[in-house]
Amino acid sequence: MSVTIFTMTHKKFPAPGDPVYVPLQVGRARAEDLGYIGDDTGVSISEKNCYYGELTGVYWVWKNIKTSEYVGICHYRRYFCTEEGRILTEKEYEEILSEYDMIASKKLKLNYTYYDGYASDYNIHDLDAVGEVIRRDYPAYWETFERLVHGKGTYFGNMCVCRKPLYDAYCEWLFGIFEKAEERIDASGYDDYHKRVYGFISEFLLYVWTQVQGLKVYECKVGMTDEKRETAEVKARLADYFARKDIAGAKEYMLTCLEKRPDVLMEASDITGELKLAMQVIAVCELEKQVYGSSTIDRIQDFLELTTHFRRLNDLIQEYKEGEMQMSPPEVEFYFKNEHITDIAVEASARLFYTPEEAKKIAAALK
Repeated sequence: MSVTIFTMTHKKFPAPGDPVYVPLQVGRARAEDLGYIGDDTGVSISEKNCYYGELTGVYWVWKNIKTSEYVGICHYRRYFCTEEGRILTEKEYEEILSEYDMIASKKLKLNYTYYDGYASDYNIHDLDAVGEVIRRDYPAYWETFERLVHGKGTYFGNMCVCRKPLYDAYCEWLFGIFEKAEERIDASGYDDYHKRVYGFISEFLLYVWTQVQGLKVYECKVGMTDEKRETAEVKARLADYFARKDIAGAKEYMLTCLEKRPDVLMEASDITGELKLAMQVIAVCELEKQVYGSSTIDRIQDFLELTTHFRRLNDLIQEYKEGEMQMSPPEVEFYFKNEHITDIAVEASARLFYTPEEAKKIAAALK
């Protein structure tokens, strides 16, 4: 079995030592040559990289690679890995693919529908335009698209591994849709982040395609070799605001970040979940200050300690929802009292798992 995993990159990076991973520079038609194989040779759409992101590399593999029995896509710091976090080897790919049609990322479990999430962060017209192309020209996929777009799951990262003929069939479908969608979408006025319309939507479309095709998919853990520089910078800035007990400043900074990079809170970026927890810290502390005159930030200013504090509370609420609480009622009461957990903090955690009305009842029951 011949397996080649193309590692999409737009910058120099320390490549894995396993030769199964082959670096592929995307968008090289309009960038400095990094010395890797580029997506601007042969049949190429490299010049569309600002709109397609890593998909220009996906397209290049489709049109130009003929010798590998199995092909796959990963990213320069994001790889398929074992549950322990070790990057998969060629032998492990072979073992998995002997039983499954495709390897894809584990599905993201969203707290909102994919459609609502897209509408919140991007121009919903673009997703609607893609949906209309599917409805009109790919009717066999329409019912599944419509059902899943209003569901709460999606693959992410444009990562997959499968037989080359299956990969080719997916690409023919995907790029056929986007070629028609380009007639309906004008992203030329978007900022550099939001321009990557087709890259964003394709993550979801892989989910749609595998469902319609009835593929046996191995949903694999995705690990990162290092945290995104942008994510680390956001954490460092928030840590500084928290150290100064400046919740208003932290809120303003975070809202600015979200406006520029709405994906910063996605699992693929916020791999530890600490930025989501930081948003929870900000919301709870702001309301606590208004109601009580003081807040959690007056007792705890360390970023890690704050996020750990709220993570523990969230875990407790989740255990309550699943009927698997490890603490008895007296222990819960002692925990809330000892950790100075307010009604506001409990209700905020409960809203992660319950409707607002239910959350109020849960907060009252637990407190």
